[in-house]
Amino acid sequence: AAQEAAVRAQAEAVRRLKQDKADPDEIAKEVAKLLQMKAQLGGDEGKPKFVLKTPKGTRDYGPKQMAIRERVFGAIVSCFKRHGAEVIDTPVFELKETLTGKYGEDSKLIYDLKDQGGELLSLRYDLTVPFARYLAMNKITNIKRYHIAKVYRRDNPAMTRGRYREFYQCDFDIAGQFDPMIPDAECLKIVHEILSDLQLGDFVIKVNDRRILDGMFAVCGVPDSKFRTICSSVDKLDKVPWEEVRSEMVGEKGLSPEAADRIGEYVQLHGGLDLIERLLQDPKLSQNKLAKEGLGDMKLLFEYLTLFGITGKISFDLSLARGLDYYTGVIFEAVLLQQENEHVEELVGVGSVAGGGRYDGLVGMFDPKGRKVPCVGVSIGIERIFSILEQRLEASEEKIRTTETQVLVASAQKKLLEERLKLISELWDAGIKAEMLYKKSPKLLNQLQYCEDTGIPLVAIVGEQELKDGVIKLRIVATREEVNIRRESLVEEIRMRTSQP
Repeated sequence: AAQEAAVRAQAEAVRRLKQDKADPDEIAKEVAKLLQMKAQLGGDEGKPKFVLKTPKGTRDYGPKQMAIRERVFGAIVSCFKRHGAEVIDTPVFELKETLTGKYGEDSKLIYDLKDQGGELLSLRYDLTVPFARYLAMNKITNIKRYHIAKVYRRDNPAMTRGRYREFYQCDFDIAGQFDPMIPDAECLKIVHEILSDLQLGDFVIKVNDRRILDGMFAVCGVPDSKFRTICSSVDKLDKVPWEEVRSEMVGEKGLSPEAADRIGEYVQLHGGLDLIERLLQDPKLSQNKLAKEGLGDMKLLFEYLTLFGITGKISFDLSLARGLDYYTGVIFEAVLLQQENEHVEELVGVGSVAGGGRYDGLVGMFDPKGRKVPCVGVSIGIERIFSILEQRLEASEEKIRTTETQVLVASAQKKLLEERLKLISELWDAGIKAEMLYKKSPKLLNQLQYCEDTGIPLVAIVGEQELKDGVIKLRIVATREEVNIRRESLVEEIRMRTSQP
């Protein structure tokens, strides 16, 4: 029955693809899958083979990948803590109505769950909307928090580039009523610190403001009703050339060619304080209240960033739009740069690794009285960073340790299992990370080889003579040097030899 249901579901999927005039190759692939399923259903060969795989857009993390990921998380969390953030957590699913209408055109990527006992639920799409719900629900008006957790998107995954359907986000947000641009500048400083610390290579943090964008759209003749949809077209400029974006605006979204050309004159500009000053003098933009406000704040932001000493990596970029509906002020996105080859000086982007901005209206959408809590935050794209570090480590063939074991408790002769168990227990109780082989009488060579293979730096060797003398032989794996240490001094000696400089 389950197989028949699967065949029916596959047939329905094929029908939908044909109806949606999908890519012919994709239709052909799904038809082939349907025929195969039908053949399995009708065949007498017995049960079809069960396919062992992770769901589309997800992956497993083995010990090596986890070791890299833990290292990245460690760097990010220590930066968040350095800036005084508290940590929170929220459920992996929310009421569907909590997420509806917060993401603009991206809403179609939300994962909906089946009705569970009268509640319509969806998997969280990001950590920002749940945070806003948390603030409104608990009547919190002031908090600096970080949150690291998995989020879910029904995207078409490009796994090689670190795009998944299930992935981690690392968010830092400052909520509360403060003087303009001070928290915003700190968010940009945090991105700068993390990307510098992880040594991912050259990067640029693009900055813009929703008010400047909206003001620009207004003076270029975009109708109010089209602001958001034109915004999501502009947002594609980092991936596709202006000509394609222009034809989407005019052809698909019904914008007049004149308005599109006027937008084109602005969105191809990027620079620093000089550009802000120039736009403040711009005859059209300076007449628009929103744009003027945004440019004034942008100037202030750049003054603070100059004091933080990071303007060398910041670019005021009028093409940056960030497609999410909830942003109200400053928006930013960090992009990694790489040289295409040695002969080309031109730097090319390899994709966004962090993004964020100010969203002053989101908490008010959840508050019954519409009380606003101004917020600004940043999200670090851990999967993209992780993909880059993983590829780099593979290329360098550097050996990664997947455990933190400091010492292996070994024996030099047979019949010393009890002594090994007694010693390892002492070490564990003293907080030392220790292992032993699960054999009664392992060969010393095998025990030493295990340390070589796993990167354990020390071996504590129990032998009959050592037991008589009240010492333990400590072997340093890297140099093969051996020293006799009094048993009562062993813990201190191991700590000293394995403490990080």
